[in-house]
Amino acid sequence: MSIRIALDSQPEFYTNLDHVAGRIVLALNRAEQVGSIVVKLEGEAVTALKVPDPYNDGTGRPPGPMPGPPGSVVSENHKILYKVQQVFPDEYHSSSSNPYGAFPLQPGEHEFPFKFKLPINNACSDPQAMSRIGGLAGVGGFGSGGGLFGMGGVRVMDGSKQLFLQHVTRTLPPSLTGYPNEAEIRYYIKVTVQRPGFLKENWRFQVGFKFLPIEPPRPAVNGQEAFARRPFTFRARTPTQPEKKRSGFFSRKTDKGAEALENGSDGSSLKDDLGQAPAPSVEMSARLPHPPVLTCNQPIPLRLIAKKLVNSPEQVYLVSFQMDLIGITEVRSHNIFDKKINRWVVVSTTDLSIPLTSSPQDEVGNEVVIPDELWRNRPLPNTVAPSFVACNLRRRYELELKIGLAWGKPKSGMLLNAQPLTIFLPLHFAQLEVYSGITPPRELLQAARNTKPGRVQLPPRLPLEPRSRDRARPPLPDHHNLNNLRRRPRRPCLLIHNKTPCTPRSSRPARRCRRMTTPRRATTKPSRRTWPDRLTDCNPGRLIAA
Repeated sequence: MSIRIALDSQPEFYTNLDHVAGRIVLALNRAEQVGSIVVKLEGEAVTALKVPDPYNDGTGRPPGPMPGPPGSVVSENHKILYKVQQVFPDEYHSSSSNPYGAFPLQPGEHEFPFKFKLPINNACSDPQAMSRIGGLAGVGGFGSGGGLFGMGGVRVMDGSKQLFLQHVTRTLPPSLTGYPNEAEIRYYIKVTVQRPGFLKENWRFQVGFKFLPIEPPRPAVNGQEAFARRPFTFRARTPTQPEKKRSGFFSRKTDKGAEALENGSDGSSLKDDLGQAPAPSVEMSARLPHPPVLTCNQPIPLRLIAKKLVNSPEQVYLVSFQMDLIGITEVRSHNIFDKKINRWVVVSTTDLSIPLTSSPQDEVGNEVVIPDELWRNRPLPNTVAPSFVACNLRRRYELELKIGLAWGKPKSGMLLNAQPLTIFLPLHFAQLEVYSGITPPRELLQAARNTKPGRVQLPPRLPLEPRSRDRARPPLPDHHNLNNLRRRPRRPCLLIHNKTPCTPRSSRPARRCRRMTTPRRATTKPSRRTWPDRLTDCNPGRLIAA
């Protein structure tokens, strides 16, 4: 028996929205009973850290409860990618009923094709998708049932365990190696051939592949630059006596006199020149496009500029240049954190002699751009992974430059006293992003650049049916309306003596008037309005007989 996975047109690496297609090749020497063949596409981010001892290590107690006793190793596994596909039994074998849940495969070579599509985001951050994964393949819908003396399914991941971990929703991270037993991100395809029975073990095989994510939408070119600059000034030289030539035994006085005239009688002129000449001062600045973004396997778009600060005829030369890319990997396992630092030397050159000013007579503030031949043809190493953020891992980058500058032109020789004064300036970029260089599809770019919030398209709702009691109830009369009741004019009263309406109490005369009033509304509404047999005086409390 042999089993292997053959991928169709396997590239150097896969990326998002790619199809991982291939076939399972199963070679049998004899007939076998097979319950099911399940193919899984998995990706996991695993971290493992040692629990510190806050009393002996001096690192302090981590925030929150201790995940384990001091000295123990705790791990955290995130299933960032998990897809399952059953390739056997197919429709032909499923049509035949088998009470034992197994199907016979004859001797020979059998092939079962499969195909997956890589998503964009990680899967562990979706609680609904994780909660639906778990149990046996036969129970979860990937198997064909139980056998006579054993389980007839393939065990799949228990997604409920992912619900207890901290997750972030981001693009799938790239493959990461280099930290064995501490931090790792790997992608692989695994096949399981289930054989029913207590004394028969399942056949398993897996093959890994490299994954690189697509890069996010790049910002528009705006001409802005991020810079790191550092001004410096050489220390003034101390005047020194000129070196005297050794005189031979047969030297003549005339030769000594000529030598004295050549060097000066007392050397005062040379000292004055050295003391009066100011020390050179130059500002070095390194610039990158803003925001600073680097691309895998491509050179760094760096600009190196020198600016003259003082009026000095002395010349400054670039004698050495080194550019390092620093990768910082932040590892987390529960509430324990650690950092792993890697350093890649991109460019390292010495024995240079590049002047930083075009001429000694340059004005103050003049800038000179250093030629980029030093780093233009030096791409990033192929071991540099793109920047990413995962649930328990994070990778970010920094750029460090070391520039060697000399006061005066360097001389070729091994004598130390022949070399000019040299200093080394560090320039540092603390915030860098490294992209994979894989351009996303055009449709995905348009969707990402659409900054307008999405609107939910709801289907039209049907009008609510009125209730039966609402349909039988007649409309309310106008006097039940509170607004109309407040705006209703005062009911007039008829005066007996002059048949004129009564004025309001605030403005009516002092004499009393009589008006006809209606009694309170009875419980049963009469058929028509009737007037009472008595009259009441406008002054309350007094009755007048009719």
